[in-house]
Amino acid sequence: MIDAVLDKLKEECGVFGIYSPQEDVSLFTYWGLYALQHRGQESAGIAVTDGSWMDVHRGMGLVNEVFRHQLPRMDRQRIAIGHVRYSTTGSSLLANTQPLMVTYAGGHISLAHNGNLTNASELRTELEQAGSVFQTSIDSEVFVNLIARSRNHSIEEKIMDSLNKIQGAYCLVLMTEEKLVGVRDPHGFRPLCLGKVGAGWVIASESCALDTVGAEFVRDIEPGEMVVIDDSGLKSYRFAPANKRALCIFEYIYFARPDSVIDGQSVHAARFEMGRMLARESGFTADIVISVPDSGTTAALGFSHESRIPFMEGLMKNRYIGRTFIQPEQKKRDLSVRLKLNAVKSVVKGRSVIMVDDSIVRGTTSGKIVRMLKEAGATAVHMCVSSPPIGFPCYYGIDTSVRKELIAASKQVEEIREYIGADSLHFLSLQGLWDSVGGVHSEDMCHACFSCKYPASIPCEASCASNKYVFEERRNQA
Repeated sequence: MIDAVLDKLKEECGVFGIYSPQEDVSLFTYWGLYALQHRGQESAGIAVTDGSWMDVHRGMGLVNEVFRHQLPRMDRQRIAIGHVRYSTTGSSLLANTQPLMVTYAGGHISLAHNGNLTNASELRTELEQAGSVFQTSIDSEVFVNLIARSRNHSIEEKIMDSLNKIQGAYCLVLMTEEKLVGVRDPHGFRPLCLGKVGAGWVIASESCALDTVGAEFVRDIEPGEMVVIDDSGLKSYRFAPANKRALCIFEYIYFARPDSVIDGQSVHAARFEMGRMLARESGFTADIVISVPDSGTTAALGFSHESRIPFMEGLMKNRYIGRTFIQPEQKKRDLSVRLKLNAVKSVVKGRSVIMVDDSIVRGTTSGKIVRMLKEAGATAVHMCVSSPPIGFPCYYGIDTSVRKELIAASKQVEEIREYIGADSLHFLSLQGLWDSVGGVHSEDMCHACFSCKYPASIPCEASCASNKYVFEERRNQA
């Protein structure tokens, strides 16, 4: 999905789980979801268990809105999982909020999922023909149906049997009455890490959530690994051989919080280096460097450090408006950007400006910001983007499957510059991006949205006749 106002890709989802007989697991999950709020602002949910029963509370909105009045609580609760969501597969409906909770012959299961199953449609059809009944339109429900129908005995065997049937990107936290389970897909598309808090364990999408609840970072969960936590401690299972690693490179560009560390690489350090690399590649000079806050700020600081051009706050962001709010009518659409961003006239007036942002998706917002800065008195606006042009859809948890929405799919860099009205435009090269994320090997990251080189299967509908020529053309260019 694309943020209609700021023209940003939406951040999939965030998951959190805790096993602790000593801590208030419901409260810890609430805090953990607060730390992961940037990964999903559409809905939130928490499920808890006391070893016999489960309770779940879910709702539409931000974490503090969903749990404004009450957290799910049970006597002697010891396991909890939580979820914040943007819709990728499945509509934005209350019925599609997570964690899912189901009852089957083996007991209760609650599940929270980050990612996108590329074969969900085929599996759902097979399950429906076999008699399964679905209550939601999300791909995560396919997984719980597979577990419930598995003929294996232990929950570990049921889960691994189900994992062998699904394809795509997935990080999962699951909860039974007695166990907390964390799963990362064989490619490692999405991040998932493990922490220790007192005598308990924590699983989270990002290490910043471990910091928030006072947990000690232990390690990242490996691609193709399942960890199971119960009274006997932690066990690790390899449910699939590690495939070619393919961590989404946008975690470092935009999705993750700068204070997180993913697969050994500091997000802040990567973004700072992207800014330095932009300064070297572009060679742009101006009076000041500004950012499109907040996601472009770290790269802008890196650009300023490398170029020795002072960084100043040329744009102010209204942080009291969430990702979703009532949109102005069509004829006032330009005002929607001004509700979130405004130029600081005293900073930009009479100055040439280098504006750093993390990406350009459709280009509509970039053009409005450039115009805003020039109306505020900027003599020139040179735009630097800390990622290459996004020309291809993602099928692994970022719903950009409508390729015509991507400006780089139909325009070259100079045409994009003219479209947004900037005096200059430079995108970070793919090689420059790889070099910036020095802690992770370039071959271990997914960059299909830039290169059209998909590391895993994509949905069959993606190869329809209307898209086929585009894929062939770009593959030949690559």
